[in-house]
Amino acid sequence: MFSLQTIFGKGDKFYGLLEASAESAHASAKALIELLSTPTTQQSLEKFKQARRREKNLFSQISEELVNTFVTVLDREDIEALNGALYKIPKVVEKFAERYSLALGRMGEVDFISRAQMLEQACQVLEQMVGQLRKGMDLDEVKRLNDQLQTIEAEADDQILELYRDVYANETDPIRYLVKTNLFEILEKAIDRCRDAGNVVYHIVLKNS
Repeated sequence: MFSLQTIFGKGDKFYGLLEASAESAHASAKALIELLSTPTTQQSLEKFKQARRREKNLFSQISEELVNTFVTVLDREDIEALNGALYKIPKVVEKFAERYSLALGRMGEVDFISRAQMLEQACQVLEQMVGQLRKGMDLDEVKRLNDQLQTIEAEADDQILELYRDVYANETDPIRYLVKTNLFEILEKAIDRCRDAGNVVYHIVLKNS
């Protein structure tokens, strides 16, 4: 006799797909640190493209599996929400990398590495949070991780505010001013996307506790 999982589909495959998506987001953040630490003549956007392609494929696969699977371990709307939130992270990181590479010759000295490291920390915590979904949804642990993610996001906002303060006070070239503020906004958005995805995970665990 077939089990219900055989008939309706193995719902827990979504855990693996979401974990892979969080891993891809983390990989894009690590690639950004590598890009910012590499001499200009050796910089490449290939790792960002790879992470973006992988995330896009995972997004499509999760969407397709939701159509084809009758039984899911999480509510469908929660899987869709987390899938969408994770999908946005590599997209924003790749956008920053592309703009940064184009503008490097006009920008002058700006310390983006410390901010990118905070993005990587946020992605690392987010990856741990997504992994908790499979492990029984420990509300206390997920809340601890989400609080940690919120702290990183707040500290990153403070650091980026310092960048804004410096450019407002000292930048006299209008092109450099626009370039710098645009990059600040994109980097801030990338960290915000991690926070948003963390909030989705916390909501899922809270609802299922």
